[in-house]
Amino acid sequence: MSTVQYTIPGISCQHCVHTIVNELSELPGVQSVNADVTSKQVIVTFAPPATEETIVKLLTEINYPPNN
Repeated sequence: MSTVQYTIPGISCQHCVHTIVNELSELPGVQSVNADVTSKQVIVTFAPPATEETIVKLLTEINYPPNN
């Protein structure tokens, strides 16, 4: 299992957090998603078949591209 942390400048409210958590939670292999409005951080714990590439791709598709 792996854990990654992303800074997402587009997070501005709880609706953003809700969208990110719901969308990422649907990816096969994603175990947990924690997002925070104040720090604009998202922490994702995942295992295969999920990869960092698929996580970043989905975040970009839903208009929350990470900085890192």
